Amino acid sequence: MQASIETITSKLFEENCYILTLAGRTDCLVVDPGLEPGRILDHLDARKLTPAVILNTHGHCDHIAGNGPLKRRFPDAPIVIGHADAIKLTDAGENLSAEFGVPIVSPAADQLVAEGDQIEFAGFQLSVREIPGHSIGHVVFIWDAATPTVVLGGDVLFAGSVGRCDLPDGSFQQLAAGIHEKLFTLPSETKILPGHGPTTTIGQEKRTNPFVGEPAGYRA
Repeated sequence: MQASIETITSKLFEENCYILTLAGRTDCLVVDPGLEPGRILDHLDARKLTPAVILNTHGHCDHIAGNGPLKRRFPDAPIVIGHADAIKLTDAGENLSAEFGVPIVSPAADQLVAEGDQIEFAGFQLSVREIPGHSIGHVVFIWDAATPTVVLGGDVLFAGSVGRCDLPDGSFQQLAAGIHEKLFTLPSETKILPGHGPTTTIGQEKRTNPFVGEPAGYRA
């Protein structure tokens, strides 16, 4: 199944927004629209794309700042987020923007998801997995039909690192357990599209990740 996966990286926090489109279609997924929504809207306009959904892996401000502008332009695109992070959309304290002195809020969620849910938008069938630790309600969206499998991973697993766990509802133990049980069980060639930094693979992180991989004592 051929798809275009394009990345728009916001300058302030180097956060990755992903736009996924299946060949021959003009509807798309928008994943974690960040702090430069104008660039995302310009890209959609240039490609003549219409978001079928706005997916949030979690509710921190750098991943949801673009929700409002996209929702205003495309009101039929539902905002989807994990059930335990829904409060972060509408509470600047919870989403950590208030501490920067620039409170950011999003429209409320249109759809909440949880472990094991299956959702479909723009022709993409996605599996939902809950992996708390960076944020209590963090989810990843897995596109199983892709070859190789693709994980829209947010701030769980990075190339050579993991999401920070020193935030109010963070837990390294939860994060590591989720990675080991729900990501490292995927095929080695699975692509991870992280919320920050370059794309990586499950196999690469198993072998080399100093926090959760073999250098940290992981054994399959």
